[in-house]
Amino acid sequence: MSLINKEITDFTVNTYFNGEFGTLTREDIRGKWAVFFFYPADFTFVCPTELEDLQDKYEEFKKIGCEIFSVSCDSHYVHKAWHDASEKIKKLTYPMLADPAHVLCNMFDCLIEADGMAERATFIVNPEGQIKAYEVNDGNVGRNAEELLRKVQALQFVAEHGNEVCPAKWKPGDETLKPTLDLVGKL
Repeated sequence: MSLINKEITDFTVNTYFNGEFGTLTREDIRGKWAVFFFYPADFTFVCPTELEDLQDKYEEFKKIGCEIFSVSCDSHYVHKAWHDASEKIKKLTYPMLADPAHVLCNMFDCLIEADGMAERATFIVNPEGQIKAYEVNDGNVGRNAEELLRKVQALQFVAEHGNEVCPAKWKPGDETLKPTLDLVGKL
């Protein structure tokens, strides 16, 4: 079953962000675009490469009004320990969400139950709290922050210009498509 347009429900999770512990709730993300970037576990191999890649694009995400939230089933204390121990993770300036009770993993349906860890999954949530895009990768395959940024930009464009659609590889400033009734009937 697809998760597109599923509205996220109330939640409260602990965070590690800017050297401090805190909490994040559903209300904290309402009214803005958000990316929930799930990864299997702290102190692993592929995850730090992805999180660093995301950090390299973080300012661009912020410029378009999109917040990034990395999520694993580790506690916020483990996030801090990893942050303190890893040169790549020390660079992170976006919030790391702790999901040891699997609140977010269950809501986004990306829990590997046998392992108690998250899938390598990405969810883009609109300001109304609805999932507008998601992707789940095999645990051995890292994701690309540049492509994720492009997807958020395309979703924002479509949300603003509802009568236009973005073709493959679309980037801001590129031509869009305007479906006609003839074209829609052939989809």
